[in-house]
Amino acid sequence: MGAWRASSNLLGFAASRAATAASAARPLRLRLRCCSAAAATTNQNPPPPQDRRRLSASTSTSTSDRDSIRAIRLKKVEELRGKGYEPYAYKWDRTHTTKELQKEYTHLENGEVCEEAVVSIAGRIVARRAFGKLVFMTIRDGTGTIQLYCEKDSLMEDQFEQLKGFIDIGDIIGASGSIKKTEKGELSVYMKNFEILTKSLLPLPDKYHGLTDVDKRYRQRYVDMISNPEVADVFRTRAKVVSEIRKTMESFGFIEVETPVLQVGGLERVYEIGRIFRNEGISTRHNPEFTTIEMYEAYSDYESMMNMAEEIVTRCAMATHGKLKVDYQGTEISLERPWRRETMHSLVKEATGIDFNSFGQDVESAKSAARGLPGIKVGSSESTSMQSCSSVGHVLNEVFETIVESTLVQPTFVLDYPVEISPLAKPHRSYAGLTERFELFICGREIGNAFSELTDPIDQRSRFENQIKQHNAKRAARAKVKSTEDQEDEDDYSYEVCLDEDFLISLEYGMPPASGMVWLINCLQIVYYSDC
Repeated sequence: MGAWRASSNLLGFAASRAATAASAARPLRLRLRCCSAAAATTNQNPPPPQDRRRLSASTSTSTSDRDSIRAIRLKKVEELRGKGYEPYAYKWDRTHTTKELQKEYTHLENGEVCEEAVVSIAGRIVARRAFGKLVFMTIRDGTGTIQLYCEKDSLMEDQFEQLKGFIDIGDIIGASGSIKKTEKGELSVYMKNFEILTKSLLPLPDKYHGLTDVDKRYRQRYVDMISNPEVADVFRTRAKVVSEIRKTMESFGFIEVETPVLQVGGLERVYEIGRIFRNEGISTRHNPEFTTIEMYEAYSDYESMMNMAEEIVTRCAMATHGKLKVDYQGTEISLERPWRRETMHSLVKEATGIDFNSFGQDVESAKSAARGLPGIKVGSSESTSMQSCSSVGHVLNEVFETIVESTLVQPTFVLDYPVEISPLAKPHRSYAGLTERFELFICGREIGNAFSELTDPIDQRSRFENQIKQHNAKRAARAKVKSTEDQEDEDDYSYEVCLDEDFLISLEYGMPPASGMVWLINCLQIVYYSDC
């Protein structure tokens, strides 16, 4: 899961897996098919036609314009200080947030002024319009927006000229005054006094185009959140999800641990929430930095983890939505329990009509059958994944990922994976060649991965050795065939793996029966916030 190394005793069992099994052992397919804990959609609406020369300087985004705007604003900073004003204040006492004002004074009639109430607010200027002796501004804080209504005669001393000459969109100001609802019905602060709290030096992204550079949106999240305030909702939802997961784990007696630094002994139920980073590319479908939750329970099997998965997801849904039916990009997702449970073999047979059990160990016959399926490339364009499949189980998994996975919209546990692709899972107690492993899919995305833990140290060593052989074979295949489509998977096989002797030795001291599960919290989040 991550490159964690836990020398744990967990009654003798390891609380997490090491780098050897990071990629293939619990293959959450490290391409991260979900976006990051907090991805947002780009502006889909085309900008209205207009003369670019008439755009406010604060909306320009070219490099040369940025530099000139920065120089102008730096000069304003100097001028403000020359007049005795500090453009980077130390504090501002607020009486309300914008949301609190909108709620408290919703009863005002159009045109009504509440003179007896003096309020103080603060926020970033996101819109500004001047009409002679009248200026309208919209400020945004962490809760919402509100309009500032500014008349020259109502401001103190030279503040109106300061307002017109020194304030730009993007600046953070504090304002105080009475409450007014305009004739058009917009609640406003009738401003009597203000102070520049932070003078912004760089322009905000274009109002209509927004921040559209994908790389910049991910690497400069602060700019993304300024330009697209709805992005903050992703973070709020994420915080609720993580909080509810912790509450759920604690309610079942699990103890949160830090496996990289803590030697765990005698603890039967443990979990860890941690950030993982892989030095890879970035896109809306692939974030190299993500958060996982990993949990282990002694004396239980993967059936226990299915029940735990349902418990966590439904509790998180109630915490974030208050209901178990949520909308994901126009599709209603029902989280009502129990969820569908199907084996990988049965789902593939249902989708393709092919029973891969019938091929036994004949991998070439399995490949031939797979090549006739829609979506499976053949001939010179055949994917290196199919070429390097060394067993029927690998072919089955390739077909599942290509054809079935995206169709699993409603919550589905996919059970009993082939042993060849599950090096850390116990052999299935009833079916040879399979393991007691499941993956949870919602909205066509993999949310979690779990299994009855393999506790036989001899079997585990053999599986690791086979895993290394498979990994090296795929590396070799990719080295020979370099196509654009293969480059997406290249990072998964660009590194060498070796046996983790410490982990294998820990198993030889004795590990009790146990089940384990790992989730990508970023992927779980899509269930509760469809713009993730």
